[in-house]
Amino acid sequence: MASRKRDILKMAQYLLLSQIIVAIFLIVLILLQQRGTALGSAFGGESGFYATKRGIQKKIFWLTVFFGAAFIILAFLNLIF
Repeated sequence: MASRKRDILKMAQYLLLSQIIVAIFLIVLILLQQRGTALGSAFGGESGFYATKRGIQKKIFWLTVFFGAAFIILAFLNLIF
């Protein structure tokens, strides 16, 4: 019985730590995205038109979606445990 409680407590700590790590990655990925501009404008370039996501922008977008979903799943798991 005590072993099971210890295991649940350990899992809750791992869930909390993983949620913090996912949140940091999610913040960084969101900050890398700029609506309506290319990634180059984050580093001083300028773009005056909206284009479709290509290359690294598309990968950053899908990574943001993945980490957002992971954050939500971890939040629900933290509520359960």
